[in-house]
Amino acid sequence: MAESVTAYLGLGSNLGDRLAALTEALRFLDATPGMRRVACSSVYETEPWGITDQPSFLNLVAAFETTLAAVDLLAASKQVESQVGRTESYRWGPRLIDVDILLYGDQVVSVADPDLQIPHPRMTQRAFVLVPLAEIAADTIVPGLGKQAPQLLSRADGVEGVVRWGDGIPLE
Repeated sequence: MAESVTAYLGLGSNLGDRLAALTEALRFLDATPGMRRVACSSVYETEPWGITDQPSFLNLVAAFETTLAAVDLLAASKQVESQVGRTESYRWGPRLIDVDILLYGDQVVSVADPDLQIPHPRMTQRAFVLVPLAEIAADTIVPGLGKQAPQLLSRADGVEGVVRWGDGIPLE
């Protein structure tokens, strides 16, 4: 049996029923073989990052115990986005659902595939990721950086734009 790793996934939505999209994505992730959700942050409403002329996002971070390899977790995340109804758009544009791998155990993963960079290469710039990550994993050291989310958050821009919107999404 494969060894279990704790992976942290960032989820976001800014189109349609945002909470329903997050809930459905978590339901699909929970049903993925080799995945078991162990924590979920509160839901936060956040201003868009990158391209700002679009609706606000709902974001959360969920922790999963997984036996999937990082590349398989990426494939599962992309499959969930497709199942929820995400269609390709432009970079940083509006989206029904986004599922990003933030952390995968204590591993640093950098492969030829630009979609598989762990820790997520821009997470330290994104308060909408660091606030919910700090909520559920305050003591977790970000590999390669040697810092915890609260330490990284103290240097991130836009913290004031991350507003708690509601409770985390429970397991069904």
